[in-house]
Amino acid sequence: MIALAIMAGVVFTVIGSVNYHLSIVDRNRKESVAILLARQKLAELEDETDLPEKEKGTFAPAQPEYAWEMTSSKTELAQLKRITLAVTWDDNKRSVALVRYLAP
Repeated sequence: MIALAIMAGVVFTVIGSVNYHLSIVDRNRKESVAILLARQKLAELEDETDLPEKEKGTFAPAQPEYAWEMTSSKTELAQLKRITLAVTWDDNKRSVALVRYLAP
């Protein structure tokens, strides 16, 4: 009987550990997708000559659960413009942001 109780405790511990690590893998996958989408969008924005101060959008139809928001601002150096691109997912609960400086 005691051995059965010990085995049950071990099984529940292993199942809990596997579930925890699977959630970490899922979170890392979503963050990797968000970073790749942000890099792709930043590359598209580099080609634009006149960037607005603020712009929003989604990555639909390929990735509709991810949204992006770009802000551009001047820096202390007149030759540089700061572009911040934030990608959000899970109903804006999670996000990553990339910053790039461009010379106009």
